[in-house]
Amino acid sequence: MRLIGNKTHGDLAEIALTEFINQYMYDYKAEHIGKSKYRSKEFEEDIKIINEISKQSFLVSIKAYGHGPLQLSTDKNFKMFPALQKFMAGKEVLIGNDKILKILESENFAVLKNLNILPLVYDEVGKRCNIMVFDFDKMKNEVEKIKLEGEGKNRKYPVFKFYNRRDEYICEVRYGGKDANALQRGFWTHTKNAEGYFESLTGGWIEYSDNEVLVRLFRYALVTSGEGHKKAIKVLAKDIEKLKKLS
Repeated sequence: MRLIGNKTHGDLAEIALTEFINQYMYDYKAEHIGKSKYRSKEFEEDIKIINEISKQSFLVSIKAYGHGPLQLSTDKNFKMFPALQKFMAGKEVLIGNDKILKILESENFAVLKNLNILPLVYDEVGKRCNIMVFDFDKMKNEVEKIKLEGEGKNRKYPVFKFYNRRDEYICEVRYGGKDANALQRGFWTHTKNAEGYFESLTGGWIEYSDNEVLVRLFRYALVTSGEGHKKAIKVLAKDIEKLKKLS
């Protein structure tokens, strides 16, 4: 997907995963809800998944990121950082799991309680990828210290970093004010530095290669007619049926 566009690869992953669920996961269907037509993204979540037997549904937020810093929530309403400032009352370091849990369980961090985040992590240099899920429960159980770190080290704004009792990095809350962009705000972690707080759904890293044929298919699709699209869909649908039988 990165071959098609750096700014679109996440969006393409959303519609690809939605279609994968609809085609291959029996008893489930999915809807892409991440973006309303002609408007910017309204919700944190990208996909609504419905169990067609129980009729229960849940939302999933897709994150397509390189191996390293990973944004788990944008904190659009700018609640987390001010809440931490108030709670720490001018202190640069706060120690104690019970104290930290009070702030994590507060209304200011409520968005994290029901947020299902599916990070699709890739290492372009090593040509490998991984589906790594951050363990919020483990983070809450083991966090022991919050440290305020000021501007510097390529940071324009201060950041609150969370550590365990072994002083190992877990996650962080970035500034997030009105003058900060999307990469300077919200709840973040790091797939390398906080590896122990992730569970791999793919059983570790999977090697991949660039699919130039898929890129060519997209190019053709964008410059052909609607009739051509209909014919192509029939061919692809037959191939999907073959894959279903093989699996």
